[in-house]
Amino acid sequence: MEEKEIGPYIVERFLGQGATGKVLLARHKDDQNQKVAIKVIKKISFHDKKNLQAKVQREISLMRLIRHPNIINLIDVLESENNLYIILEYAEQGELFDYLIVNRFLCADVAIEFFRQIIFAIEYLHNHGICHRDLKPENILLDKSMRIKIADFGFARWVKSELLTDPCGSPHYAAPEVLSGKPYDGKAADVWSVGIILFALVAVCTFFFLIYIIFIHFFLFSFWFDCLDFNLIILIHSQIDIISIFLFDFLLMKSC
Repeated sequence: MEEKEIGPYIVERFLGQGATGKVLLARHKDDQNQKVAIKVIKKISFHDKKNLQAKVQREISLMRLIRHPNIINLIDVLESENNLYIILEYAEQGELFDYLIVNRFLCADVAIEFFRQIIFAIEYLHNHGICHRDLKPENILLDKSMRIKIADFGFARWVKSELLTDPCGSPHYAAPEVLSGKPYDGKAADVWSVGIILFALVAVCTFFFLIYIIFIHFFLFSFWFDCLDFNLIILIHSQIDIISIFLFDFLLMKSC
């Protein structure tokens, strides 16, 4: 049976299904203007999924310490006998991924502003010793003012100087050393992902982005790499660089 109230919040509707549980839209009983997103995690899943409880606890601990205008805010954590509820700031415009799919084109001013906010947030995280490790347009939200909000800290880690060894994130946005299973620098891996996101912002859903993804993941970092002619690799890479430059120049000529 669907819950109608969770603590001081009245549930309005279902928003979506995440990896660890469903997400609900709710309003505060005493302030109808305060909308929140509530991530519902069934406690029984802590027994069914190895390391899930530790992962969720780490995510909550990290988010309690983070306060930044371009990072989704953790408001509260509640629990019942059967469920854990993570109360989050609600980003009304949804995922950046969906925004790119719907619009299919961004003028340079908007793309640059989105990217500026993304790197502003990542710089804040890295300065506080945190690497996100799952940066992608699906984990970047937009609030009602179209302001960037980095979300989903399920794979985030505190790091000092040590290398990480557990592969995580999404293949299309993960750094090659992460995909290869080698020890990697978590912050450097974030920078790679941000670079892929920049290309996505510039190319949006065009053929050029598809070419880039195919090239990165099926040529450079596949097990066929050693068998490919090195000159061919350079030629393909140069062609994509040229296309990317012309595409970026074209977008710079557009204004909002």
